[in-house]
Amino acid sequence: QVQVVESGGGLVQSGESRRLSCKMVGDSLSLWTIAWFRQAPRKGREVIICISQDSESSVYEHSVKDRFTISRQNGANMAYLQMNNLKPEDSGTYFCAVRRPSLCSNEASLYRYWGQGTPVTVSS
Repeated sequence: QVQVVESGGGLVQSGESRRLSCKMVGDSLSLWTIAWFRQAPRKGREVIICISQDSESSVYEHSVKDRFTISRQNGANMAYLQMNNLKPEDSGTYFCAVRRPSLCSNEASLYRYWGQGTPVTVSS
């Protein structure tokens, strides 16, 4: 049974940094492409950033460019979302999702396994 589990969310002050973690259980993360999605209150789930099997990253949400970085540590079956200079509009529940094809996609329906989400609240 493949699972992905996020951790690292919480309450942070505007301007601070936070690192979210995504752990895969039940398979080798090296075989999967990983994306982070965000769902703000009363809004839909949107893809923000992705990293392919060969570690090529794609930023889909312009507002996080140059502030958020995605990385993967295949040996530990872990992926990370480093968030710097956080802003109140970054608040929401962050989801890690994986797909088996090697390339990133901004289409949520193409991701096979999802975590339960970890909430991030950025206070001003």
